[in-house]
Amino acid sequence: MTNKIMNIYLSIVVLILISGCSAPEPELTPPPDRESLIPESQVKITRDMDVYPVTSETNDYDDPVPLPYPVNTAGAEDSAFIMPDGKTLYVWFTPDVNNPIELQVIDGVTGIYVYHQENGSWIGPERVILQDLGKASLDGCEFVLGDTMWFCSAREGYTGLHWFTADFADGTWHNWQLADFESDYQVGELHISTDGSELYFHSSRPGGVGDMDIWVSKLVNGEWGEPENITVVNSSHADGWPFLSQDGTELWFTRTIGAPELYRSMKVNGEWTDPVKMFSNFSGEASLDINGNVYFTHHYFKDDQMLEADIYLARRK
Repeated sequence: MTNKIMNIYLSIVVLILISGCSAPEPELTPPPDRESLIPESQVKITRDMDVYPVTSETNDYDDPVPLPYPVNTAGAEDSAFIMPDGKTLYVWFTPDVNNPIELQVIDGVTGIYVYHQENGSWIGPERVILQDLGKASLDGCEFVLGDTMWFCSAREGYTGLHWFTADFADGTWHNWQLADFESDYQVGELHISTDGSELYFHSSRPGGVGDMDIWVSKLVNGEWGEPENITVVNSSHADGWPFLSQDGTELWFTRTIGAPELYRSMKVNGEWTDPVKMFSNFSGEASLDINGNVYFTHHYFKDDQMLEADIYLARRK
């Protein structure tokens, strides 16, 4: 699974050059239609064309299926985040997986989008604006709790990659502010418990078990405490992209052993248990609604080349 947090670092030099430019600001123009930037040669991959079709590994879930258009296109959809009621879906989109990060920053369409379900169909996409007009940024890693969004961003006015928050009011996101954590925590993609008391994240910080581990930090007197390694769920490989169910009893994450696969750990008597593989073959970045239905990313590969990515849904039986 492509680590967008790490990839966004590559855009920082571009943003510095943009922010340091002394030329007059160009006139603002409407962004292009996002599908117009999908290469004409890009064929929409379907399940029957998939070399590595994703499957359910347990009896808890039906085999997953891709969400229909307009959520999935011939471009790349990634990093799904479903709201608990299952009626609002956030998705990261870029039109061409072969475009380097420095082009994604300035293409006018790469970023976070939202869809709303009406009468059983997804309506959208609507771009989620998280930057001042005329300023460059590359935003991703979205996580929403109530009326607050956490997102990672490389943007004008900042050096490096940072966490930000935004507030939702009157139908739009606004008031984006820097929301970094302690630097030595090295917080990667994250999830905060429903009651706001625990921060789960992946990190390659020292003291881990594998290439990348899942950690938890507890909120004490308004401050995030020293992270603890969740040893039972981590391995000698890369474990990341945590998602905690609304009731706090399920911890989903992506484990990469060659190809990424989705795992789940259950909390029993207050302790996390050994994780179980839930979905195989290029599945990652799970997000669950209140009914336990799983939305996740599936990347299509052929001959070691990524062709595109879609959002899949697996319904709990």
